[in-house]
Amino acid sequence: MVEWAFAENEPSEELCLLHHFAIKKRQPDGDVEFLITVREYVSPPDPALKFFAQADKQTNQKTAPFTPFGWGPSLVQALTECVKAIRRFPYEVDR
Repeated sequence: MVEWAFAENEPSEELCLLHHFAIKKRQPDGDVEFLITVREYVSPPDPALKFFAQADKQTNQKTAPFTPFGWGPSLVQALTECVKAIRRFPYEVDR
């Protein structure tokens, strides 16, 4: 266990370490940058899923808005799931 995890006294407070990433989604009308935050929980809501990744923007805004996310037992798995979700739908700018 990493040292910072010992700061958690109450699991319901969901202490977590934040990791930040960025990715550019290539689109015909220009690139869109997504910032991804991955939360590494000391006591995750589901013990099998210690990492949760979520993008800062929604995709598919004009049809059914969707915020890309991913869960996983490792940082790379949660991040990969989130990146797949970003790629799944277009980013639709309101004009």
